[in-house]
Amino acid sequence: MTQPKCVVLFSGGIDSSTLLFDLRDKGYDCYPLTITYGQRHRREIYAAIDVCEVIGGSILSNWKYLELDALREFLPSSLTGKGDIPVGHYQDITMRSTVVPNRNMILLAIAGGYAQGINAKYVAYAPHMGDHPVYPDCRPAFIAAVEQAIKIGTGWEDEGVELLTPYAALTKADIIVKGQRLNVPYSRTWSCYKGDDIHCGVCGTCNERKEAFRLAGVIDPTQYLK
Repeated sequence: MTQPKCVVLFSGGIDSSTLLFDLRDKGYDCYPLTITYGQRHRREIYAAIDVCEVIGGSILSNWKYLELDALREFLPSSLTGKGDIPVGHYQDITMRSTVVPNRNMILLAIAGGYAQGINAKYVAYAPHMGDHPVYPDCRPAFIAAVEQAIKIGTGWEDEGVELLTPYAALTKADIIVKGQRLNVPYSRTWSCYKGDDIHCGVCGTCNERKEAFRLAGVIDPTQYLK
């Protein structure tokens, strides 16, 4: 039986790493795609490579990397170097600076085209119900709209690329519980916005990471500065 091809938008973080392991376990022929968008550090890329190397085989050979660092001039955000990274738990006022304008639309459009080009039936990415409402391109309305757009934009006779978002109704803690069963190497993944040698432990995504492991009842293998 032929394995269905699936392009996985892959950042090297907890969610996309779990998704990659999950889809591979379910029998998909996965093509991880890591795209830079001008973020201030490259730790996510190194994490993506590390996770793919743990899996090895076709996952590693199928991994692709696309560098779009010039986007930092067009997508102002604290993640692309405009202003300081906010610290503390997620709050609308402070975390709004971490919004990268329309980022997921841009990345998914590229993934959809790549999938069509290699005759892959699916594109997958890992938004979850815990994604903060401050991020417009993680909301259910966006997911529904981009799913339709990708299918129409890649299809002939209603045979377009389909979008998979299997974690949309899960929390980050739920994802970690699933990943533990799949032996996802979370120590190799990266979340921190600051991108130093180790996780800072104080930015919004570090706080979210800590809390998710605690709620999941799973030992957090991450080394934090604070």
